[in-house]
Amino acid sequence: MKLRIAFWGMALCLFSTALTANEPMRVLVMGDSFMTTNAAAGQAVPHQLERGLGVKIRSQAIMGARFGYNLPITGALGMNIAKQYRAGDWDWVVMNGGGNDLWMGCGCTRCKRRLNRLISPDGRKGSIPATVARARASGARVIYVGYLRSPGLGSPIEHCKKVGDALEARIAVMAKQDPGVSFVSLADMVPHGDASFHALDMIHPSPKGSAAAAKRVVAAIRGAQ
Repeated sequence: MKLRIAFWGMALCLFSTALTANEPMRVLVMGDSFMTTNAAAGQAVPHQLERGLGVKIRSQAIMGARFGYNLPITGALGMNIAKQYRAGDWDWVVMNGGGNDLWMGCGCTRCKRRLNRLISPDGRKGSIPATVARARASGARVIYVGYLRSPGLGSPIEHCKKVGDALEARIAVMAKQDPGVSFVSLADMVPHGDASFHALDMIHPSPKGSAAAAKRVVAAIRGAQ
């Protein structure tokens, strides 16, 4: 009798494990217009992730969102990237952000102070590490996505390159401190003189740029699995 009970207990355990293994991957996307550009055509980064991973993606990303957004109502609705997080049994949280804080927020005069608020040089303090830590506390793995670089054809944010590079260097330091966090850099994606990865504004990604970025994220997720 005890042997029969043990057998059925083991069978139920294996059945439960099999159901868990067959459950679709749960992915939350957070961030700014880098994630939302090309959404009307169904070609934004979250759409491309859905195709690449074969799962439904929940995206909370909003155009113009930043970490240093302080208005309470619109901030809670997602203009503050940290408040885009939604509690859930996520396997992965894919996020970006910080560009709007530096480009729109510091006006090229207070960038170092704004950068330090986003993330400290050691990658342990600031809005970005705090947001990542909240996602990690739920058990999710996090992928932080960098920004496209200008192909040298007159981007309006060309002057932000140095501070943008510094931001992503700090994010890379943060990611190295936690095996559950990965930084996906796009710094080498755009060949010099090639405008095909950018939209006409030379800031946001074209459909090709969104697809290429999503491909790197998919590769990072597949590699981790």
